[in-house]
Amino acid sequence: MKRFPLDPIEKASIDELRALQLKRLKATLQHAYDNSLVYRVKFDAAGVHPDDCRSLADLAKFPFTTKSDLRDSYPFGMFAVPREHCVRIHASSGTTGKPTVVGYTKNDVAMWSDCVARSIRAAGARPGDMVHVSYGYGLFTGGLGAHYGAEKLGLTVVPFGGGQTERQVQLINDFRPDIIMVTPSYMLAIADEFEKQG
Repeated sequence: MKRFPLDPIEKASIDELRALQLKRLKATLQHAYDNSLVYRVKFDAAGVHPDDCRSLADLAKFPFTTKSDLRDSYPFGMFAVPREHCVRIHASSGTTGKPTVVGYTKNDVAMWSDCVARSIRAAGARPGDMVHVSYGYGLFTGGLGAHYGAEKLGLTVVPFGGGQTERQVQLINDFRPDIIMVTPSYMLAIADEFEKQG
């Protein structure tokens, strides 16, 4: 089997990882404080400032983001960049209230693709493998994240999305993908359809 080089971060020692995590955590806290009124108010109310983060353990001093925070600041109040800097916006279904909205910058999308590509590779995928993506596309983040990460790794992507289970089974039978990216619950529905079709 051909070997593919790991990214430097994938070979880092635990101390190197922790140092990088702390550096990025500090930058994230500072960015949130400087660019999101919601976070500035929450940090101030909790009596913490980004400068108070001197170790990874210090994260426990900072307030959590809650579902209420996300709903109360709907649609774009939690964004820490101007909405105009977002190249993509995703949202939850909002079945229990207002949807949870997430905005992605160009850099966010690139990092997301890198992360998914590394995850797929860690699971054993290699360039040239075929992946059948059964995550939903559209406002749900799963489909596009899987799609772009798989393409970044060099996989052949079948961008099916969710639903049309009978057709999914037909294409899986015909194309014989190496990988199926799908939620566990929907994989059970696909498996049931395989049984039904014999």
